[in-house]
Amino acid sequence: MSDTQSLSAGFQTYMENPLLWPILEVLKRQPSGWKVHTLAAHLSELELVPVLDEAPDKDLFKRNFLIMNALYQLQEILYPKKWLQVEAMDIVLMANFQHASHVIDAEEPLRDYYTRWEHYEASEGEVKRLLNEFWTRYRRFVGGDNLQSLERSDALRLFELQADASAIEIRKTWRKLALRWHPDRDNGDAERFRVLCAAWNVLRQDDESPHKLI
Repeated sequence: MSDTQSLSAGFQTYMENPLLWPILEVLKRQPSGWKVHTLAAHLSELELVPVLDEAPDKDLFKRNFLIMNALYQLQEILYPKKWLQVEAMDIVLMANFQHASHVIDAEEPLRDYYTRWEHYEASEGEVKRLLNEFWTRYRRFVGGDNLQSLERSDALRLFELQADASAIEIRKTWRKLALRWHPDRDNGDAERFRVLCAAWNVLRQDDESPHKLI
C-alpha cells in the first residue's frame, strides 16, 4: 500500500482539524443556509484556507474533504446539547430536542469516508504540514501570534493537567476548554480562548509521533 493510501491508525485517531473552530464560529453567527461550497468560499474569504493542490479539481476535493471531516467531528463534540446536521447541500446548527433523527450513526457511509484521513490522498507528513499551516493561520486569526511563547509546563498548567498527562487527556481537555471559552459561546471569553490556543499549539507539537499529539 502506498504512502498516499495509508495513514497509521494512531495518526488518524489523534488528528486535530484546525477548521473545527472557524466553522463553529461561522455556524454560531449563521446557523443555517450553508452548503459545503459556500462554507468553503467564506473560509477562504477569511484567509483560513490556503490553496491545497495545484490542480483545481484536486484543490476543490481536498477543500471539501477537510470541511466535511471538521463537520463530522463537530457533530460529535456538540452532541447532545446541539445537533449539527451534516449534509453537503444543507448544513444546519440547531438545538437538539431529542428528535428521533438526531442520532449519530457510526455506520453512516459518508461519515466513515470523511473521517478516514487516507481518503485525503496524502502522506502522513504532507497532512501534518498542511494542518500545521492551517493552525498557524487560525492562531493569527484569533490573535494568538501576539502572545509570548509558552513552555510546556505553563501550557499544562493552563489546561490544569499534570506533567505526565497523556496525549488523549490533553486533546480531550483542549476540546472541552475550547468549546467552553470560544468567544461565540454563551459566556465565552476571547482573551482566554486566545491563551488556550497558544497553549494547545505548544502541546500539540510536543511530539511529532503519530501516537502523540500533532
